[in-house]
Amino acid sequence: MNGIYIFLADGFEDMEAIATRDVLLRGGVDVQTVSITDDPFVTSSHGITVSVDLTRDDFDDDAPAVMIFPGGMPGSKNLAADKALMALMRKCYAGGGIVAAICAAPGLVASQLEDVTGKRFTCFEGFQDAMIAKGAVYTPESAVVDGQLITGRGAGHAVNFGLAILETLKGKETADRVRAGLML
Repeated sequence: MNGIYIFLADGFEDMEAIATRDVLLRGGVDVQTVSITDDPFVTSSHGITVSVDLTRDDFDDDAPAVMIFPGGMPGSKNLAADKALMALMRKCYAGGGIVAAICAAPGLVASQLEDVTGKRFTCFEGFQDAMIAKGAVYTPESAVVDGQLITGRGAGHAVNFGLAILETLKGKETADRVRAGLML
């Protein structure tokens, strides 16, 4: 398994992508942003355009260790509609990799995973039905880690989501150090 990536589509939720990346970087995690198109610029749901580390043309990792999906609309719908990206996500998860999704992304993106039966998850209220229909168990917590699946509730929980990913990757001590540095 290889890298750690945050996938961005036009309409992504700013806080969920940037805060998550910031927390991971503070924890010493080498995380890269990837545009799901060949455009090196992606525009958020609030009209902020950001440059990415990799475009779809540059991305060549066929076995990512961690795939992170921010929510936002229509960003989550755009991610979910990308058949090749969803196939890569399923391959990542089936191979033991981590899938992390926040806000609408658990319901629209992570719900496309093959086996989530019994997995605990959270998401933005109203997007839980697809996961529940596949046998997952909804809980309105800030961030939930259940094995290879990490989920976050929404923009206001983005830092906790990032910390949950960080703790999974680098341990509680690193996550606590970053948490303290953020004065949480």
